[in-house]
Amino acid sequence: MLVGANRHLICAGQTSVDADGNPQHPGDMRNQVALALDNLEAVLNAAGMGLANVIRLNVYTTDVDEAVSHFDVLGSRFGHAEVVPPMTLLGVARTPCLR
Repeated sequence: MLVGANRHLICAGQTSVDADGNPQHPGDMRNQVALALDNLEAVLNAAGMGLANVIRLNVYTTDVDEAVSHFDVLGSRFGHAEVVPPMTLLGVARTPCLR
């Protein structure tokens, strides 16, 4: 008998890359956000979870205004899962280069 057992999955660094780690959609923030969410969902699904299991979301971007203009993508995806996780949006000077 297990009492108080919880499963936790910590995801970090979900970006708009393909299965080989190649960056996708340069200059297209909307599709970058969508692909990053696709990649997050793939990790969650592999663990038997979904967006409804997300309890916090951190978003890092070099262009806060552009990111915010596409947050309807986040709202739609999380709304479909009927959750609104707390979120932090951070503007950064640059992001690490991916390959």
